[in-house]
Amino acid sequence: MIPTLALAFLGGLLAGNAIPHFVRGITRQRYPNAWGGGPVPNVVAGWAGLVLAAVTLHAAFHGREPLWPFCATALGVLLIGLFHAGPGAFGRR
Repeated sequence: MIPTLALAFLGGLLAGNAIPHFVRGITRQRYPNAWGGGPVPNVVAGWAGLVLAAVTLHAAFHGREPLWPFCATALGVLLIGLFHAGPGAFGRR
């Protein structure tokens, strides 16, 4: 059960982190990223994060009772959202 919850939590973190990068990229806004802050690197990083999240969540939920993995996923999304809303990866401006 612990590996399932860890995968679900990681999938939530990946998905929650990918969303702001993808959204900023498709709206052509700059956003700090490991590969630069431009729109194209953010779209690519967001897309890759969503793909990795989907693969991780598929592994976490495959053939299992969905309640606890869902809770772990929701917690991961919440924590990365609070991180982005608070200090963020590059600190406050």
